[in-house]
Amino acid sequence: MSATEMRPLGERVVMAIETSCDETSVSIVRGGTEVLTNIVSSQIELHAGFGGVVPEVASRAHLEMLEPVINQALAEAGMAGTDLDAVAATHGPGLIGALLIGVSAAKALSLAWGIRYVGVNHMEGHLFATFLERPDLEPPLAVLLVSGGHTMIVHLEERGKYRICGSTIDDAAGEAFDKVARYLGLGYPGGPVVDKLALEGDRDAIGFPRGLINDGLDFSFSGMKTSVINYVRKNRDADNADLCAGFQEAVVDVLVTKTMRAAETFAVNGVCLGGGVAANSRLREVFAAEAEQRGFDCLVPSREYCTDNAAMIAAAAHWRLEHDGPTSLDDGAHPNLRLGAGG
Repeated sequence: MSATEMRPLGERVVMAIETSCDETSVSIVRGGTEVLTNIVSSQIELHAGFGGVVPEVASRAHLEMLEPVINQALAEAGMAGTDLDAVAATHGPGLIGALLIGVSAAKALSLAWGIRYVGVNHMEGHLFATFLERPDLEPPLAVLLVSGGHTMIVHLEERGKYRICGSTIDDAAGEAFDKVARYLGLGYPGGPVVDKLALEGDRDAIGFPRGLINDGLDFSFSGMKTSVINYVRKNRDADNADLCAGFQEAVVDVLVTKTMRAAETFAVNGVCLGGGVAANSRLREVFAAEAEQRGFDCLVPSREYCTDNAAMIAAAAHWRLEHDGPTSLDDGAHPNLRLGAGG
């Protein structure tokens, strides 16, 4: 397939590279929704000893892992690079060194294979993860994107047209989970360990405050995290399972309440979850139940599409290629890239 020729829209094959933080992922997707392969190489063990992601360590790991992951993706899809219509990469937001690894590789492959290059907004990728599993889901939608670096409610008016109607004014929800887990000595990453321990606790045993729950659509988790620390200082014998269950319940309550408020305010067709914290079991349970009670179509994605992955980047790239055309090879990485009306 040459750089000037592409298959019909529904048959176009895009390979995407995701290296925005600490996951090295490559995926090949046909037609924007058919995932031929989606490989994610995690760096959790590399960063666990530091209690968080170390940018330089992440960049070096991407550099080491990207070529074998690309080769594995092509082998699993039974394709060569020249069989592709385009190669995409996350070009922001994220860690600048990590982003540059993926962007540089994608542009080099674009030149080597004679195919188009598409730069993709990581947050738009999370939005398009929705359509990987539910291509029939019709906007407008209210999408809760919640991760270690971002917490926002996006009014998805139509594909490619978004408005952030609520976001965190301090810590992201995933960041708050990590900080609470670190204070309690539970290890890294905090979200999964808090989720697991909360299953053993009583979510009603400790009534932690719900930051800004009655005020608009913005979030604040810093005070909720501090309330856990203050409680432990006053109650040294507090049970970690009850602490985790109570804190998690407070966070989930705020996230779901505000998303449903946005959905009702903007009269959307459905509500969706996205981002790494969307893997949280209690959030998934409450989000789905509240959506059903209010009569909203609801998508709680598979856990493989919650964490950073290249399939969602390929899905977004497919749409961008159709509507905006390829990205210039002069375009670089944008660590502070925002999600706006144009993606």
